[in-house]
Amino acid sequence: MSWAQKIESILIAFGDLAWGPWLLFLILGGGAYFVFLSRLLPFRYLGHSLALIFGKYPPTGPGELSHFRTLMSALAGTIGMGNIAGVAVAIYLGGPGAIFWMWMTALVGVMTKFFTCTLSVMYRGKDSKGKIQGGPMYVITEALGARYRPLAIFFCVAGLIGCLPMFQINQLVQSMREVIFLREGWIDADDALLFNLIMGGLLALLVFGVISGGLQRIADAASKLVPAATLLYVGAACYLLLVNFTTIPEYLRLIVNDAFTGTSLLGGAIGAAMSHGIRRGVFSNEAGLGTEAMAHGAAKTDEPVREGLVAMFGPIIDTLLICTATALIILMSGVWQSGDSNGVTMTAAAFEMLLPGIGSWLLGICIFVFSITTVFTYSYYGNKCLGFLIGAERQHYYNHLMVAMVIVASLASLDAMVGLIDGALAMMAIPTMVSSIILAPRVMAAARVYFNKLG
Repeated sequence: MSWAQKIESILIAFGDLAWGPWLLFLILGGGAYFVFLSRLLPFRYLGHSLALIFGKYPPTGPGELSHFRTLMSALAGTIGMGNIAGVAVAIYLGGPGAIFWMWMTALVGVMTKFFTCTLSVMYRGKDSKGKIQGGPMYVITEALGARYRPLAIFFCVAGLIGCLPMFQINQLVQSMREVIFLREGWIDADDALLFNLIMGGLLALLVFGVISGGLQRIADAASKLVPAATLLYVGAACYLLLVNFTTIPEYLRLIVNDAFTGTSLLGGAIGAAMSHGIRRGVFSNEAGLGTEAMAHGAAKTDEPVREGLVAMFGPIIDTLLICTATALIILMSGVWQSGDSNGVTMTAAAFEMLLPGIGSWLLGICIFVFSITTVFTYSYYGNKCLGFLIGAERQHYYNHLMVAMVIVASLASLDAMVGLIDGALAMMAIPTMVSSIILAPRVMAAARVYFNKLG
């Protein structure tokens, strides 16, 4: 076994160990606790949430971004390869039943985001430059005190790895190589390594050009690109689902049945469907990981509950809408049954089969936008983590690491990238969920006051 294979096997084992039953219990159990504690009260104010998103209530108070721009920035981090490649990986490893467990993570994730993102505004702190910041590390230090600071440091150290763009760039380069350049005959298979290197370099330049401008430039890019790409992707998906409308009930039944029987071709066992579905669902909507709290912590508001209500729409759009559409398209096409493709290649094959000629091109545009905006947003998260650890005046060093890792990710294997990032994200979830569970009663106390004011 070569040294590269040894490293890959270690990273895969790390990801699998990190996402053991104990973490699934923490995330789903914590989400269930939030559901029980809230009695689903925030769900009654979804109309109010939409009014906040679309600017009915002008933003006031500290912070940098409007409710709409914070949601778009957060969605730029969640709507990405998790919705396209992640769904395919879940089906490949866990069978169609994995999608059911992705739905379950989204349903509890709605309430998880309400609590974590309300806390991110309720307990904001100041960085070493005196600038207001939000996120689990500040929630922990401001609300729980100095003795919990090691938990905040643990979150940030894990965040430095979890926020690297390895999965997004790896799958973006793979999709451009296999879905477009190889298929069109513009390069040969022997040119793959050189293509990866050149594409990685070009993407590194693009990423550096945007992230060097800070949060405002990232938000500007996200607020323009994410809605357009989402509409394009959802529009294409809706067209394919309408054309194949009569088969939708059949595949929905397959998803539910396979979740509890594990009898599909690739599913193998109920445990595989549950593990990979929850893992990919959390990776997709990020509920409970803490990244979402860092984005929403930048909201310009003096009402923490408002930002919690805005954040609730993340899992609804990301997982219940976009991931479900992707899953149905993959299942309808039949490409999942061959076992020949995985990740973004499987999704691209499904689109091309159902939409010959333009399917792969259309998907390629969406993949590019989703992947690159996710990288932009993750750079902001990584900067905040490094700023907390060594000072805001030095957090820009993370941008250099980000750019270097773009090139590395373009050359690395998919399995290694999934193991590394999954493991780091799992570590981020521990301090996020633990602190949110401890502080959840304070969120509900603030929510009751806010909802009483609404009448």
